[in-house]
Amino acid sequence: MEMDFERCYRAVDSRDQRFDGWFYTGVTSTGIYCRPSCPAITPKRQNVRFFPSAAAAQGAGLRACRRCRPDAAPGSPLWDVRADVVGRAMRLIADGVVDRDGVPGLASRLGYTERHLHRMLSAEMGAGPLALARAQRAQTARILIETTDLAMAEIAFAAGFGSVRQFNDTLREVYASAPSDLRAARGRQQAPAGAGTIALRLAYRPPLHARALLDFLVVRALPGVEEVRDGTYHRGLRLPHGIGQVALTPADGHVAATLRLADLRDLAPAVARCRRLLDLDADPAAIDATLAADPALAPVVAAEPGIRVPRAVDGFEQAVRAIIGQQVSVTSARTTLTRLLSHHVDHEVDVVDGDQSPGQPHDQRGVSGGGLRAFLSAEDLLGVPDSGFGMPVGRREALRGLARAVVDGSVDLAAGVDRGEAVRGLLALPGIGPWTANYLAMRAFGDPDILLSSDLAVRRGAAALGLPDTPTTLDRYAERWRPWRSYATIRLWRAA
Repeated sequence: MEMDFERCYRAVDSRDQRFDGWFYTGVTSTGIYCRPSCPAITPKRQNVRFFPSAAAAQGAGLRACRRCRPDAAPGSPLWDVRADVVGRAMRLIADGVVDRDGVPGLASRLGYTERHLHRMLSAEMGAGPLALARAQRAQTARILIETTDLAMAEIAFAAGFGSVRQFNDTLREVYASAPSDLRAARGRQQAPAGAGTIALRLAYRPPLHARALLDFLVVRALPGVEEVRDGTYHRGLRLPHGIGQVALTPADGHVAATLRLADLRDLAPAVARCRRLLDLDADPAAIDATLAADPALAPVVAAEPGIRVPRAVDGFEQAVRAIIGQQVSVTSARTTLTRLLSHHVDHEVDVVDGDQSPGQPHDQRGVSGGGLRAFLSAEDLLGVPDSGFGMPVGRREALRGLARAVVDGSVDLAAGVDRGEAVRGLLALPGIGPWTANYLAMRAFGDPDILLSSDLAVRRGAAALGLPDTPTTLDRYAERWRPWRSYATIRLWRAA
């Protein structure tokens, strides 16, 4: 990644928090690295180096600043939206693929050799996949040290370290403190009650229009899976090592997150998926500036700055929702989904009460406190009988075709998927058309430049704002909104 020294230094000198996560400031005279908005005295030019990632700064022998906590900065919006190999790799590393499958597994998912992948990441990020994953492990470990009362050995393995010695050495190197010192520094603050419960803050670049996010999620909330209550969004999560639940409360400068996990190894993937769900790594200043340049959108951008695209915690879940939501209202789709989930839950209980022991894969009650469940998996959906769908045969078979494609690996719906390849794979399945594939590109795959011009609500919103409201004319007009047409789509939905 090429960084202009003068531009970066001006951002540091002005303590501009909009650049947090874009790059990191290394101060050679003190041996620390900071986020651009660090409140410390601006270092002299000759003592400054800029790095594209925390891992690159750590590789240069610098430790994290204790004052500005650069490891807690928002993620880079560049890697959040880029669809190339490096962007996909960064999303997969954030989702814990290196910790679970190693660098060979990451390279295989991306279709490149380990050597070439290391070369590309080093050129763009200043660090290879192992170093990037190591930086994430250090951050995960620090969160667990400061928010739980777990023994250090448990934290080491939960964070993905191969040994306690590696854990100790890494934290001393990154934070210039022993793990026990980091815990002592939290003072008398008590860990959240309950085994596997973690409370943390998810940073974002302001502004964040929290009400728009909650408005979108509440009308689509599925009973038993998610709910919005007293300004907090709650939902169940299906994670690589087990299940979990999260409560997300927007606040000033951050989103407060309380996670309950059946397996603490799922902390990093859970955090990555919650950030993705709320689109917390977006750059709202750049997005709003582009959209506000259109006089037709300028008033709504000024009235509601910081609108985000609500994304997804699970690609398969979002695909099922999209197929069921084809050509029906949001309320009707929610009713159908609720019926499908209720049938699955009833079937689950029958199995558990019969010949399935609690704790086996069918039983999701492994998180202390219970309440909300994870959405059904592809394997679960294939086990639902015809009577459990409550929809036309064509749509039912479209769902089964999707589930089979996910199970056999012919369609990948994960965060780091090649967007173009995923869309082509979806369009090849019976019952999935352009609207559904593009909707998934926007919400499940994070494409920032999707306009659903054939969507009835989008066309109504366009008409309400005095814009062209036929698909062809709207597509042509919307060229001026590139590369942020997904955000324009959300604003048109709100206008409708």
